[in-house]
Amino acid sequence: MAEVTVNGEPRALDGVPLHTNLLDFVRGCGLTGAKEGCAEGECGACSLLVARPAPDGSEGTEWTALNSCLVPAAAFDGQEVVTAEGLGSPDALHPVQHEMAVRGGSQCGYCTPGFICSMAAEFYRDGRDDGFDLHAISGNLCRCTGYRPIRDAAHALGTPEADDPLATRRTVSAPAPVASRLHDGEAAYVRPATLDEALQLVRDHEDATVVAGSTDWGVEVNLRGRRAHLVLAVDRLEELRGLTVTDDEVRIGAALTLTELGRRLEGRLPLVDALLPQFASPLIRNGATLGGNLGTGSPIGDTTPVLLALEASLVLASSEGTRTVPLADYFTGYRRSVRRRDELIAEVVVPLPAAGLTAFHKIAKRRFDDISSVAVAFALDLRDGVVSKARIGLGGVAATPVRALATEAALEGRPWSETTVDAAAEVLRSEGTPIDDQRASAAYRSAVLGDALRKLWVES
Repeated sequence: MAEVTVNGEPRALDGVPLHTNLLDFVRGCGLTGAKEGCAEGECGACSLLVARPAPDGSEGTEWTALNSCLVPAAAFDGQEVVTAEGLGSPDALHPVQHEMAVRGGSQCGYCTPGFICSMAAEFYRDGRDDGFDLHAISGNLCRCTGYRPIRDAAHALGTPEADDPLATRRTVSAPAPVASRLHDGEAAYVRPATLDEALQLVRDHEDATVVAGSTDWGVEVNLRGRRAHLVLAVDRLEELRGLTVTDDEVRIGAALTLTELGRRLEGRLPLVDALLPQFASPLIRNGATLGGNLGTGSPIGDTTPVLLALEASLVLASSEGTRTVPLADYFTGYRRSVRRRDELIAEVVVPLPAAGLTAFHKIAKRRFDDISSVAVAFALDLRDGVVSKARIGLGGVAATPVRALATEAALEGRPWSETTVDAAAEVLRSEGTPIDDQRASAAYRSAVLGDALRKLWVES
């Protein structure tokens, strides 16, 4: 029988429609604290805690906050989740709940349970001292209270007591992924046990929809009513979750979450470190993957300009074998690529050594938790004051992510000086084919391209 443990109690998944998200599932169980605010992962009102393996690879658990409105309930077969109700009770408030209450952190209360779960994830973060990283709640929006009392509640938190059950739970291994095959009469949800099995399913089922963190597919299901006859989950396949570093390259598993990627890279790719804090929110990064971001083919995916600047390649796997494609040759049109229907993105390969001067500039209407209007990634090598190599990735200025080839040529072989930068900035303004849309005008996009290079010069 398929089931998920919710607040310590097994809850059956059998008979639940397979496009039911985790939020609607727990609300159907009577746990109505978490709410649907935006249905696209931007507000955090639906935040829940999920038991995930300890980040250091030890036999332990990390309480990880996720947007439950995006992920299918079926994805949690054999897994363990905690809602705001599972943290405490009216007679015995959890420390996070207590601080939110006494410091006025809740007014209408709609967003409060989501805030509390995100705050609890930070409260239980292994290695945290008495401080609180406010970025942990950057994916939670409040519509009426204002953030001052919420911030005060966060900063008032100490560390868990020795007998705190959720703190103690961290010393026990998180549930291992369960190979699942669920059917509801109209659709199927399959979590294969191995990559080979996944590749066979992709080969045999033309209508298979492959998902990892569901941070894109979940929006399609919620807001556009999209449905799939077969959803194939690859997010927990060990073959897609590796990260290896040699003197020549970094190989990144396509199903490694962005949060895990940042931790395991340990600063080896500074350009990726610059990207990650600007990629959506912690709630999204805890589920989103490089493979998913690249697989959607979006021209405004934030990881793509960075990987273009790093001269990354993709390993595409099928039941017939693997092939490696430079990312610069991967996209063929708007949301189209050279990847065949029967292939999965298995790895992202970044050559080393990385460039010495790097930066990621994201232009958006909000500083955090927003979609890019324009994204620019720079990777330059300087030798004796001269630009020996330049690689620039752009997003949001064409039907696909692109390299700024003309600007790279205008920089290479020239002194890294204000004169060179000004001339190259004018070239950069003309790169791509920007359009007017709801996020920015074509003229604005062109203008900020040139300004991005001048900003790099000033910062360097």
